[in-house]
Amino acid sequence: MSGDSLGKIQQASSEAGFLARGGEMGERMRALDWSRTALGRVDLWPQSLRTAVSICLNSRFPMIVWWGPQLTVLYNDGYIPMLGTKHPDHALGLPGCEVWAEVWPVIEPLLARVMENGDANWADDMQLFINRNGYPEECYFRFSYSPISDESGGIGGVFTPVSDTTQRVVAERRLRTLRELAERSSRAQTIEGAYTSVAEAITENPYDIPFAALYRVTADRKEVHLVATAGIGSRSSATPEVIRLNADNGSLLLVAAQRGGVQILADLEGMDDLPLGPWGDRPSALVIHPVIDSLQGDAGTLMIAGVSARKHLNDEYREFLELVAKQIGTTLAAAHAYEQEKQRAEALAELDRAKTAFFANVSHEFRTPLTLMLGPLEQVLSATIDLPSQITAPLLIAHRNALRLQKLVNTLLDFSRIEAGRMKAFYEATDLAKFTADLSSTFRSVMENAGLAFVIDCKPLSEPVWVDREMWEKVVLNLLSNAFKYTLEGAVVIRMRETNGCVLFSVEDTGVGIAEEELPHLFERFHRVDNARGRTQEGTGIGLALVSELVKMHGGTVSVESLPAKGSTFIVSLPLGRTHLPVERLTAPRNRSLQTAIFSPYVEEAGRWLPDSRPSASRAEHDSAERGIVPFAPEKKEGAVLLADDNADMRDYVGKLLQPV
Repeated sequence: MSGDSLGKIQQASSEAGFLARGGEMGERMRALDWSRTALGRVDLWPQSLRTAVSICLNSRFPMIVWWGPQLTVLYNDGYIPMLGTKHPDHALGLPGCEVWAEVWPVIEPLLARVMENGDANWADDMQLFINRNGYPEECYFRFSYSPISDESGGIGGVFTPVSDTTQRVVAERRLRTLRELAERSSRAQTIEGAYTSVAEAITENPYDIPFAALYRVTADRKEVHLVATAGIGSRSSATPEVIRLNADNGSLLLVAAQRGGVQILADLEGMDDLPLGPWGDRPSALVIHPVIDSLQGDAGTLMIAGVSARKHLNDEYREFLELVAKQIGTTLAAAHAYEQEKQRAEALAELDRAKTAFFANVSHEFRTPLTLMLGPLEQVLSATIDLPSQITAPLLIAHRNALRLQKLVNTLLDFSRIEAGRMKAFYEATDLAKFTADLSSTFRSVMENAGLAFVIDCKPLSEPVWVDREMWEKVVLNLLSNAFKYTLEGAVVIRMRETNGCVLFSVEDTGVGIAEEELPHLFERFHRVDNARGRTQEGTGIGLALVSELVKMHGGTVSVESLPAKGSTFIVSLPLGRTHLPVERLTAPRNRSLQTAIFSPYVEEAGRWLPDSRPSASRAEHDSAERGIVPFAPEKKEGAVLLADDNADMRDYVGKLLQPV
């Protein structure tokens, strides 16, 4: 440093030159009669004090210098906001114990350590209740106390840079409250539960909301009823059970509630039973805030919240309470939506139960007339006498369709028994590979007649599998029937493998495939894939759903993999062993053959899907039938009738009606 520069610094420090700058505080220090203070005349100040004050005044960071035995206060412009109304008459040049009397028991020991031992110390977000605006305000500060050596080598004072962290600390606390309210909104499943969870979240922050009460507005909007409280009991002066909005009793709370919108009740006269806040003082005011349910679209709830006596109700405080009210509205909306969805699901479930019960009752009533129809038909068809084809053909049609109706009725009855928990399975140890191969082979002739390659690859298993044989027959037959229905060319492959303690049975086809968005719904009852190209459009959408239910009764799972125009693979997984099955349902293995009554309707129905399944027709008629056209006496009359139907028996029957007499 040059000699000229050093000379300028020394000159600025002489007399009162060190106070030449420093903004407002420099001006005030120059104007103050220091001889009336403990520090005495400025020209007698030691150089160490002058240097410390010069550094303080010329810094934009909030700083304070405590000097001498009385720790006289000197500060810069940045420190003024921390003093509030104390500045300047009750702060500058006064002893620290007078300036900060309300927090002196807290900070004096820290200052004493520095003055006595020269030990620097600091604090991070220290909570102090300072009276800078006429009330003990909740504040937080970060500061450090550093010793200032004087000319004697001792400690002349304490140098303190300080920052007010109140806004950040309080904002973080309020953000936690809003976050907790948001998290609870996702868990609220009822309106009552939503009110309770909101009250619990508010209770965790008594510093900003000493207490709160939530009122639900009645449908006629004449009353509000208390539904939840936080930090306060019911039936206090601020939380009556019911507030009648059309009353006129002079209650300040009533007037505020009647006015609507956000109301601030600063006059709490007569409300002596309000709870004390976390620091032992009564709330300074009440805020009555409407809560808008975003789903309902109106203020169906009122929030009455106490205002902390240690924080001024400024814009930030009001905005926080507004966000709390909005989050409560979101929570209530989520609960309303959940309840509505639950009611909708219950209504759908009830409708589903009613539908199942209806089908069960109707199906049960169908069994008797079906039996009385099938019995005589089978007696006539099995008679030894030869009947003319004009008689046997209609009887065969009636018999086939009666069997088809019986199959549908039995399936519906199975569903009703599963729904009611009356479906009983009896499991027996079965050579499942052989049993499945024998069962699948009943479809071989139908597959080959359709020009499909049919592969049965069922490897022997290491142990018998416990299954209900009748149920397993329905699983296999439904999957085979489904594969045949939607495979117009290519192959159907049946596989059975053993892996990881499970048996995997798969039916793979090269059919039309299934769109990805349909896969999650494929095993739902009465669900049908729209516009799926198959051998027929007949069906009720219950075959695959029945497969899923029957597999579940075996402790297994069924899944599907499919690509449109590539084909589908249905995979059934059954666990080996019997520990997963109820002991009372296990039976000894029985030697019995396949039940013709079960697989025959499946095979016969599949056979009727083939274009050449008509019992008798000329080649021309056959070719026309393949194209869905039944001629109407073309040799005698002009024109033709186009007949389109996906049921072969229906096409035959209507075609015969259209034949010339």
